[in-house]
Amino acid sequence: MSEHRPSAFDKAQHAPVPLWRDIRVIQVFAQVAFLVAVVVFGYMLLHNLINNLEESQLAIDFHVLERPFGTKISEGQMDFNPGESSNFQALRAGFQNTLRVVGIGLVGATVLGVLIGVGRLSTNVLVRGVAVSYIELFRNTPLLVQLYFIYRGMRITLPEKLADSYELPGSIYINRRAINFVLIKGTDTAWIFYLCIGAGIAIGIALWIWRLRVQDQTGRPAHTLRWFLPAVIILGGIGWLLSGQPFVTETPRLEKFNFVGGDRLSAEYTALTLGLVLYTAAFIADIVRAGIQAVSYGQIEAARAQGFSGGQTLRLIVLPQALRLIIPPLGNQYLNLAKNSSLGIAIGFFDVYNVANVISNQTGQSVAIFAVMMLIYLSMSLTISAIMNAVNYSMRLRTR
Repeated sequence: MSEHRPSAFDKAQHAPVPLWRDIRVIQVFAQVAFLVAVVVFGYMLLHNLINNLEESQLAIDFHVLERPFGTKISEGQMDFNPGESSNFQALRAGFQNTLRVVGIGLVGATVLGVLIGVGRLSTNVLVRGVAVSYIELFRNTPLLVQLYFIYRGMRITLPEKLADSYELPGSIYINRRAINFVLIKGTDTAWIFYLCIGAGIAIGIALWIWRLRVQDQTGRPAHTLRWFLPAVIILGGIGWLLSGQPFVTETPRLEKFNFVGGDRLSAEYTALTLGLVLYTAAFIADIVRAGIQAVSYGQIEAARAQGFSGGQTLRLIVLPQALRLIIPPLGNQYLNLAKNSSLGIAIGFFDVYNVANVISNQTGQSVAIFAVMMLIYLSMSLTISAIMNAVNYSMRLRTR
Protein backbone atom coordinates (compact mmCIF):
# COMPACT_ATOMS: atom_id res chain seq x y z
CA MET A 1 0.00 0.00 0.00
CA SER A 2 1.19 3.48 -0.82
CA GLU A 3 1.66 5.76 2.18
CA HIS A 4 -0.38 9.01 2.17
CA ARG A 5 1.95 12.00 1.93
CA PRO A 6 0.77 15.56 2.67
CA SER A 7 0.84 17.89 -0.30
CA ALA A 8 3.50 20.57 -0.50
CA PHE A 9 0.87 23.31 -0.24
CA ASP A 10 -2.02 22.98 2.21
CA LYS A 11 -4.79 25.50 1.47
CA ALA A 12 -6.28 25.10 4.92
CA GLN A 13 -3.06 26.22 6.60
CA HIS A 14 -2.62 29.23 4.31
CA ALA A 15 -6.19 30.48 4.33
CA PRO A 16 -6.48 34.24 5.09
CA VAL A 17 -7.29 35.18 8.69
CA PRO A 18 -10.90 36.38 9.09
CA LEU A 19 -11.28 40.11 9.63
CA TRP A 20 -12.79 39.66 13.11
CA ARG A 21 -9.64 37.76 14.14
CA ASP A 22 -7.04 39.92 12.37
CA ILE A 23 -5.07 41.76 15.08
CA ARG A 24 -4.42 44.72 12.78
CA VAL A 25 -8.10 45.17 12.05
CA ILE A 26 -8.93 44.80 15.75
CA GLN A 27 -6.40 47.51 16.70
CA VAL A 28 -7.70 49.96 14.09
CA PHE A 29 -11.31 49.29 15.10
CA ALA A 30 -10.51 49.79 18.77
CA GLN A 31 -8.79 53.11 18.07
CA VAL A 32 -11.63 54.37 15.89
CA ALA A 33 -14.21 53.29 18.49
CA PHE A 34 -12.28 55.08 21.25
CA LEU A 35 -12.01 58.24 19.14
CA VAL A 36 -15.74 58.19 18.40
CA ALA A 37 -16.52 57.68 22.09
CA VAL A 38 -14.31 60.64 23.06
CA VAL A 39 -15.91 62.90 20.43
CA VAL A 40 -19.44 61.90 21.49
CA PHE A 41 -18.63 62.39 25.18
CA GLY A 42 -17.06 65.79 24.49
CA TYR A 43 -20.05 66.85 22.40
CA MET A 44 -22.44 65.84 25.17
CA LEU A 45 -20.49 67.85 27.75
CA LEU A 46 -20.30 70.92 25.52
CA HIS A 47 -23.98 70.66 24.57
CA ASN A 48 -25.07 70.40 28.20
CA LEU A 49 -22.81 73.32 29.15
CA ILE A 50 -24.23 75.58 26.45
CA ASN A 51 -27.83 74.67 27.30
CA ASN A 52 -27.31 75.24 31.02
CA LEU A 53 -25.66 78.60 30.41
CA GLU A 54 -28.50 79.70 28.12
CA GLU A 55 -31.09 78.70 30.71
CA SER A 56 -29.16 80.76 33.28
CA GLN A 57 -28.99 83.67 30.81
CA LEU A 58 -25.21 83.37 30.70
CA ALA A 59 -24.71 82.42 27.06
CA ILE A 60 -21.10 82.23 25.88
CA ASP A 61 -20.22 85.54 24.23
CA PHE A 62 -16.71 86.09 22.89
CA HIS A 63 -17.61 89.68 22.00
CA VAL A 64 -16.94 90.39 25.67
CA LEU A 65 -13.31 90.86 24.61
CA GLU A 66 -14.35 94.11 22.91
CA ARG A 67 -15.72 95.65 26.11
CA PRO A 68 -13.60 98.20 28.02
CA PHE A 69 -11.34 96.96 30.79
CA GLY A 70 -11.91 98.97 33.95
CA THR A 71 -8.87 98.09 36.07
CA LYS A 72 -5.44 99.71 35.90
CA ILE A 73 -2.60 97.38 34.96
CA SER A 74 0.41 98.63 36.86
CA GLU A 75 2.85 96.25 35.21
CA GLY A 76 4.48 96.19 31.81
CA GLN A 77 2.45 98.12 29.24
CA MET A 78 2.37 101.56 30.85
CA ASP A 79 0.28 103.20 28.08
CA PHE A 80 -2.71 101.02 29.01
CA ASN A 81 -5.74 103.22 29.83
CA PRO A 82 -8.41 101.65 32.06
CA GLY A 83 -11.92 102.34 30.80
CA GLU A 84 -10.67 103.07 27.27
CA SER A 85 -8.65 99.98 26.37
CA SER A 86 -10.55 96.77 25.61
CA ASN A 87 -10.45 93.45 27.42
CA PHE A 88 -8.52 92.03 24.47
CA GLN A 89 -5.84 94.69 24.90
CA ALA A 90 -5.76 93.88 28.62
CA LEU A 91 -5.18 90.19 27.85
CA ARG A 92 -2.44 91.17 25.43
CA ALA A 93 -0.75 93.29 28.10
CA GLY A 94 -1.03 90.42 30.58
CA PHE A 95 0.40 88.00 28.03
CA GLN A 96 3.37 90.30 27.46
CA ASN A 97 4.00 90.30 31.21
CA THR A 98 3.81 86.50 31.24
CA LEU A 99 6.32 86.27 28.40
CA ARG A 100 8.68 88.59 30.27
CA VAL A 101 8.60 86.30 33.29
CA VAL A 102 8.87 83.07 31.29
CA GLY A 103 11.68 84.32 29.02
CA ILE A 104 13.91 85.55 31.84
CA GLY A 105 12.93 82.58 34.00
CA LEU A 106 13.97 80.00 31.40
CA VAL A 107 17.40 81.57 30.90
CA GLY A 108 18.03 82.12 34.61
CA ALA A 109 16.84 78.65 35.66
CA THR A 110 18.98 76.98 32.97
CA VAL A 111 22.17 78.81 33.91
CA LEU A 112 21.68 78.37 37.66
CA GLY A 113 20.56 74.75 37.28
CA VAL A 114 23.64 73.79 35.26
CA LEU A 115 25.96 75.46 37.79
CA ILE A 116 24.25 73.75 40.75
CA GLY A 117 24.17 70.40 38.94
CA VAL A 118 27.89 70.56 38.20
CA GLY A 119 28.55 71.72 41.77
CA ARG A 120 26.60 68.71 43.02
CA LEU A 121 29.36 66.49 41.58
CA SER A 122 32.26 68.64 42.77
CA THR A 123 35.06 67.06 44.76
CA ASN A 124 35.06 70.12 47.02
CA VAL A 125 33.07 69.26 50.14
CA LEU A 126 31.82 72.81 50.69
CA VAL A 127 30.63 73.30 47.11
CA ARG A 128 28.97 69.90 47.03
CA GLY A 129 27.29 70.49 50.39
CA VAL A 130 25.88 73.87 49.31
CA ALA A 131 24.56 72.35 46.06
CA VAL A 132 22.92 69.43 47.87
CA SER A 133 21.34 71.73 50.46
CA TYR A 134 20.01 74.03 47.75
CA ILE A 135 18.45 71.17 45.78
CA GLU A 136 16.82 69.57 48.81
CA LEU A 137 15.47 72.89 50.11
CA PHE A 138 13.84 74.14 46.91
CA ARG A 139 12.67 70.77 45.61
CA ASN A 140 10.90 69.80 48.81
CA THR A 141 8.99 73.02 49.55
CA PRO A 142 5.95 74.24 47.57
CA LEU A 143 6.54 76.97 45.02
CA LEU A 144 3.65 79.03 46.39
CA VAL A 145 5.26 79.08 49.85
CA GLN A 146 8.56 80.16 48.31
CA LEU A 147 6.85 82.99 46.41
CA TYR A 148 5.19 84.26 49.59
CA PHE A 149 8.48 84.03 51.46
CA ILE A 150 10.43 85.95 48.79
CA TYR A 151 7.74 88.59 48.29
CA ARG A 152 7.16 89.21 52.01
CA GLY A 153 10.91 89.27 52.58
CA MET A 154 11.31 91.99 49.98
CA ARG A 155 8.45 93.97 51.47
CA ILE A 156 9.98 93.80 54.95
CA THR A 157 13.66 94.39 54.20
CA LEU A 158 13.55 97.00 51.40
CA PRO A 159 13.02 100.71 52.15
CA GLU A 160 9.42 101.90 52.22
CA LYS A 161 10.13 105.56 51.50
CA LEU A 162 11.31 106.36 47.99
CA ALA A 163 13.80 108.90 49.31
CA ASP A 164 15.51 106.08 51.26
CA SER A 165 15.92 103.83 48.19
CA TYR A 166 19.14 101.90 47.88
CA GLU A 167 21.21 103.55 45.17
CA LEU A 168 23.56 101.37 43.16
CA PRO A 169 26.11 102.41 40.52
CA GLY A 170 24.55 103.09 37.13
CA SER A 171 21.52 105.02 38.46
CA ILE A 172 19.82 101.94 39.91
CA TYR A 173 17.34 102.58 42.74
CA ILE A 174 15.85 99.73 44.80
CA ASN A 175 12.88 100.17 47.12
CA ARG A 176 9.82 98.28 48.28
CA ARG A 177 7.83 99.19 45.17
CA ALA A 178 10.25 98.42 42.37
CA ILE A 179 13.76 98.42 40.96
CA ASN A 180 14.25 101.57 38.85
CA PHE A 181 17.09 101.68 36.34
CA VAL A 182 18.25 103.37 33.15
CA LEU A 183 16.07 102.76 30.08
CA ILE A 184 17.80 102.22 26.74
CA LYS A 185 15.50 103.21 23.87
CA GLY A 186 15.98 102.76 20.16
CA THR A 187 15.97 105.77 17.86
CA ASP A 188 14.44 106.03 14.39
CA THR A 189 17.58 104.52 12.85
CA ALA A 190 17.83 101.57 15.25
CA TRP A 191 16.26 99.29 12.63
CA ILE A 192 19.47 99.53 10.59
CA PHE A 193 21.49 98.25 13.54
CA TYR A 194 18.98 95.45 14.21
CA LEU A 195 19.05 94.46 10.53
CA CYS A 196 22.84 94.26 10.49
CA ILE A 197 22.92 92.27 13.74
CA GLY A 198 20.34 89.84 12.31
CA ALA A 199 22.41 89.44 9.15
CA GLY A 200 25.53 88.87 11.26
CA ILE A 201 23.81 86.16 13.30
CA ALA A 202 22.51 84.46 10.15
CA ILE A 203 25.97 84.49 8.53
CA GLY A 204 27.53 83.33 11.81
CA ILE A 205 25.15 80.36 12.01
CA ALA A 206 25.94 79.46 8.38
CA LEU A 207 29.67 79.59 9.17
CA TRP A 208 29.09 77.51 12.32
CA ILE A 209 27.35 74.77 10.30
CA TRP A 210 30.05 74.89 7.62
CA ARG A 211 32.85 74.50 10.17
CA LEU A 212 31.08 71.50 11.77
CA ARG A 213 30.84 69.85 8.36
CA VAL A 214 34.52 70.51 7.74
CA GLN A 215 35.30 68.92 11.10
CA ASP A 216 33.24 65.82 10.23
CA GLN A 217 34.99 65.47 6.87
CA THR A 218 38.58 66.25 7.83
CA GLY A 219 38.74 65.73 11.59
CA ARG A 220 40.28 69.18 12.13
CA PRO A 221 38.90 71.30 15.02
CA ALA A 222 35.89 73.37 13.99
CA HIS A 223 36.70 76.52 16.04
CA THR A 224 33.11 77.60 15.52
CA LEU A 225 33.26 80.63 17.84
CA ARG A 226 36.27 82.02 15.96
CA TRP A 227 34.03 82.26 12.89
CA PHE A 228 30.70 83.07 14.52
CA LEU A 229 31.73 85.98 16.77
CA PRO A 230 33.66 88.02 14.14
CA ALA A 231 30.68 87.84 11.77
CA VAL A 232 28.33 89.21 14.41
CA ILE A 233 30.77 91.85 15.70
CA ILE A 234 31.80 93.15 12.26
CA LEU A 235 28.25 93.45 10.92
CA GLY A 236 27.08 94.88 14.24
CA GLY A 237 29.79 97.54 14.03
CA ILE A 238 28.80 98.36 10.46
CA GLY A 239 25.18 98.71 11.57
CA TRP A 240 26.21 100.99 14.44
CA LEU A 241 28.13 103.27 12.07
CA LEU A 242 25.37 103.36 9.46
CA SER A 243 22.64 104.12 12.01
CA GLY A 244 24.55 106.98 13.60
CA GLN A 245 23.16 106.84 17.13
CA PRO A 246 20.81 103.82 17.34
CA PHE A 247 20.11 104.14 21.08
CA VAL A 248 19.47 106.83 23.68
CA THR A 249 19.30 106.47 27.46
CA GLU A 250 16.71 107.75 29.91
CA THR A 251 17.73 108.00 33.57
CA PRO A 252 15.14 107.63 36.37
CA ARG A 253 14.73 110.59 38.70
CA LEU A 254 12.80 110.95 41.93
CA GLU A 255 9.94 113.43 41.94
CA LYS A 256 7.30 114.13 44.55
CA PHE A 257 5.40 110.85 44.58
CA ASN A 258 7.38 108.41 42.46
CA PHE A 259 10.33 107.88 40.14
CA VAL A 260 9.87 109.37 36.68
CA GLY A 261 11.67 108.22 33.55
CA GLY A 262 13.81 105.16 33.07
CA ASP A 263 12.50 101.63 33.35
CA ARG A 264 11.31 99.63 36.34
CA LEU A 265 10.84 96.10 37.58
CA SER A 266 8.04 95.86 40.11
CA ALA A 267 8.46 93.95 43.36
CA GLU A 268 5.82 91.45 42.17
CA TYR A 269 7.67 90.79 38.91
CA THR A 270 11.01 90.45 40.69
CA ALA A 271 9.63 88.08 43.33
CA LEU A 272 7.82 85.88 40.78
CA THR A 273 10.78 85.66 38.41
CA LEU A 274 13.23 84.98 41.23
CA GLY A 275 10.96 82.33 42.73
CA LEU A 276 10.51 80.52 39.41
CA VAL A 277 14.25 80.60 38.72
CA LEU A 278 15.22 79.24 42.14
CA TYR A 279 12.51 76.56 42.16
CA THR A 280 12.99 75.29 38.61
CA ALA A 281 16.79 75.41 38.85
CA ALA A 282 16.68 72.83 41.66
CA PHE A 283 14.99 70.31 39.34
CA ILE A 284 17.25 71.18 36.41
CA ALA A 285 20.28 70.67 38.65
CA ASP A 286 19.26 67.08 39.39
CA ILE A 287 18.64 66.47 35.68
CA VAL A 288 22.11 67.80 34.84
CA ARG A 289 23.66 65.71 37.60
CA ALA A 290 21.97 62.53 36.32
CA GLY A 291 22.98 63.26 32.72
CA ILE A 292 26.62 63.78 33.65
CA GLN A 293 26.76 60.64 35.75
CA ALA A 294 25.32 58.65 32.83
CA VAL A 295 28.48 59.30 30.81
CA SER A 296 30.95 56.43 31.11
CA TYR A 297 33.69 57.20 33.61
CA GLY A 298 36.18 55.51 31.28
CA GLN A 299 35.84 58.45 28.87
CA ILE A 300 36.69 60.88 31.67
CA GLU A 301 39.79 58.82 32.52
CA ALA A 302 40.76 58.76 28.85
CA ALA A 303 40.42 62.55 28.66
CA ARG A 304 42.64 62.95 31.72
CA ALA A 305 45.18 60.58 30.19
CA GLN A 306 45.28 62.82 27.13
CA GLY A 307 46.07 65.84 29.31
CA PHE A 308 42.64 67.47 29.34
CA SER A 309 41.94 69.73 32.31
CA GLY A 310 38.80 69.29 34.40
CA GLY A 311 37.03 72.17 32.65
CA GLN A 312 38.01 70.89 29.18
CA THR A 313 36.84 67.38 30.05
CA LEU A 314 33.48 68.71 31.20
CA ARG A 315 33.01 71.06 28.24
CA LEU A 316 34.34 68.89 25.41
CA ILE A 317 33.71 65.32 26.53
CA VAL A 318 31.03 65.05 29.20
CA LEU A 319 28.44 67.75 28.47
CA PRO A 320 28.05 67.05 24.71
CA GLN A 321 27.15 63.44 25.52
CA ALA A 322 25.10 64.27 28.60
CA LEU A 323 22.95 66.75 26.66
CA ARG A 324 21.29 63.88 24.78
CA LEU A 325 19.93 62.67 28.12
CA ILE A 326 19.37 66.11 29.64
CA ILE A 327 17.30 67.79 26.93
CA PRO A 328 14.09 65.64 27.03
CA PRO A 329 13.41 66.06 30.80
CA LEU A 330 14.67 69.64 30.58
CA GLY A 331 11.79 70.41 28.21
CA ASN A 332 9.34 69.18 30.85
CA GLN A 333 10.80 71.61 33.39
CA TYR A 334 10.52 74.45 30.89
CA LEU A 335 6.84 73.65 30.43
CA ASN A 336 6.35 73.53 34.20
CA LEU A 337 7.97 76.95 34.58
CA ALA A 338 5.70 78.45 31.93
CA LYS A 339 2.58 77.07 33.61
CA ASN A 340 3.75 77.87 37.13
CA SER A 341 3.98 81.54 36.15
CA SER A 342 0.21 81.68 36.71
CA LEU A 343 0.95 81.60 40.46
CA GLY A 344 1.83 85.27 40.15
CA ILE A 345 -1.80 86.02 40.99
CA ALA A 346 -0.98 85.06 44.60
CA ILE A 347 1.34 88.06 44.96
CA GLY A 348 -0.64 90.47 42.78
CA PHE A 349 1.35 90.20 39.55
CA PHE A 350 -0.68 91.16 36.47
CA ASP A 351 0.02 88.21 34.20
CA VAL A 352 -2.44 86.83 31.68
CA TYR A 353 -4.11 84.61 34.30
CA ASN A 354 -4.66 87.52 36.70
CA VAL A 355 -6.05 89.71 33.92
CA ALA A 356 -8.36 86.90 32.75
CA ASN A 357 -9.60 86.45 36.30
CA VAL A 358 -10.41 90.18 36.57
CA ILE A 359 -12.28 90.14 33.24
CA SER A 360 -14.23 87.06 34.32
CA ASN A 361 -15.32 88.76 37.54
CA GLN A 362 -16.31 91.95 35.72
CA THR A 363 -18.27 90.34 32.89
CA GLY A 364 -19.44 86.96 34.22
CA GLN A 365 -18.15 85.29 31.02
CA SER A 366 -15.93 82.77 32.77
CA VAL A 367 -16.22 80.08 30.08
CA ALA A 368 -15.31 82.38 27.19
CA ILE A 369 -12.46 84.11 29.00
CA PHE A 370 -10.88 80.96 30.38
CA ALA A 371 -11.23 79.25 27.01
CA VAL A 372 -9.12 82.04 25.53
CA MET A 373 -6.66 81.76 28.40
CA MET A 374 -6.34 77.98 27.92
CA LEU A 375 -5.63 78.60 24.23
CA ILE A 376 -2.89 81.08 25.18
CA TYR A 377 -1.20 78.66 27.59
CA LEU A 378 -1.58 75.80 25.10
CA SER A 379 0.08 77.84 22.35
CA MET A 380 2.93 78.83 24.66
CA SER A 381 3.49 75.23 25.79
CA LEU A 382 3.39 73.86 22.23
CA THR A 383 5.91 76.49 21.14
CA ILE A 384 8.33 75.53 23.93
CA SER A 385 7.81 71.85 23.17
CA ALA A 386 8.46 72.35 19.45
CA ILE A 387 11.69 74.25 20.13
CA MET A 388 12.95 71.59 22.56
CA ASN A 389 12.04 68.80 20.13
CA ALA A 390 14.03 70.58 17.42
CA VAL A 391 17.02 70.94 19.77
CA ASN A 392 16.71 67.28 20.77
CA TYR A 393 16.62 66.25 17.10
CA SER A 394 19.75 68.28 16.37
CA MET A 395 21.60 66.52 19.21
CA ARG A 396 20.83 63.02 17.96
CA LEU A 397 23.62 60.56 17.23
CA ARG A 398 24.72 60.62 13.61
CA THR A 399 26.42 57.69 11.89
CA ARG A 400 28.56 57.89 8.81
